[in-house]
Amino acid sequence: MKLGSLKEGGRDGTLIVVSRDLKRAVRASGIASTLQQALEDWENTAPRLNGLSEALNDGSAPGAFDLDMHALAAPLPRAYEFVDGSAYLPHVERVRRARGALVPESFYVDPLMYQAVSAGFLGPRDPVKVVSEDYGIDLEAEIVIVTDDVPMAVTPEQAAAHIQLIGLVNDVSLRNLIPPELAKGFGFLQSKPRSALSPVLATPDELGDAWQGNKVHLPMLTHVNGEWFGAPEAGVDMQFDFAQLVAHAARTRPLSAGTIVGSGTVANEDTSLGASCFAERRTVETLRDGKPSTPFMKFGDTVRIQMLDHAGNDVFGAIEQRIEQQPVP
Repeated sequence: MKLGSLKEGGRDGTLIVVSRDLKRAVRASGIASTLQQALEDWENTAPRLNGLSEALNDGSAPGAFDLDMHALAAPLPRAYEFVDGSAYLPHVERVRRARGALVPESFYVDPLMYQAVSAGFLGPRDPVKVVSEDYGIDLEAEIVIVTDDVPMAVTPEQAAAHIQLIGLVNDVSLRNLIPPELAKGFGFLQSKPRSALSPVLATPDELGDAWQGNKVHLPMLTHVNGEWFGAPEAGVDMQFDFAQLVAHAARTRPLSAGTIVGSGTVANEDTSLGASCFAERRTVETLRDGKPSTPFMKFGDTVRIQMLDHAGNDVFGAIEQRIEQQPVP
């Protein structure tokens, strides 16, 4: 099934079930008012939501309506936790090589992960608002999974059973603010504003054989200003699968239902498949030419991030955003 949230009913939106073709939807009235509420009682709500999904897809769901992407909030408008990994090591290796640094051996056995912003997510058509272009505005096309309640110290094998939903995120980064923040040795803060989630989150079964080994085996397709930017294969060169990432996050603490875990920027060894962020493209240019030639994003630029299945169908709906200037209060 595919789930989304309407921009109504307060900060957490109104839960809807969305048709497989992303054209129709129905409110989950009587089952759960929000996706967070559904996830907190997933064992009971999931079968009922799935039944509503089947009725919607066969045309028998009462109260169904045409889906307007602009009416959608993020499927989880806010979450208790968002932890973001960096599981695609070709990206890490290139970035470090461009500045003359080696990748520590520990990176190959111990995932990189940080605590990201979860107090609010942008909707799939909401603009990205930034005070200044000087911040180095970048997109990051990533995959996310959403868990139910995860016990502390689960193994990766146990963690796999707690992956309930899959989607996409534009994990916005302000690249020029990152170096001075990391130099303090205390992690990201100002350099990581709010991110945007895809129109829907889908259960793993919706992906069919594209969900294998706790990875999504589809290209991550990104367009900037209507032009192809990249389509790296998400199932290739992912050092740590999502079960491993969940287990890493839960090593010393339980994870609450509704926790979002990110893959990090999708990247391949094969650079001909393009990039999922400007930092990646600029790094490739630096390694090739000695310096980057592609600037970061400007006000008025647009980004489109989506995944198509092997038949060309949109799986999660597209994140479509415009970069806009945020007025200073």
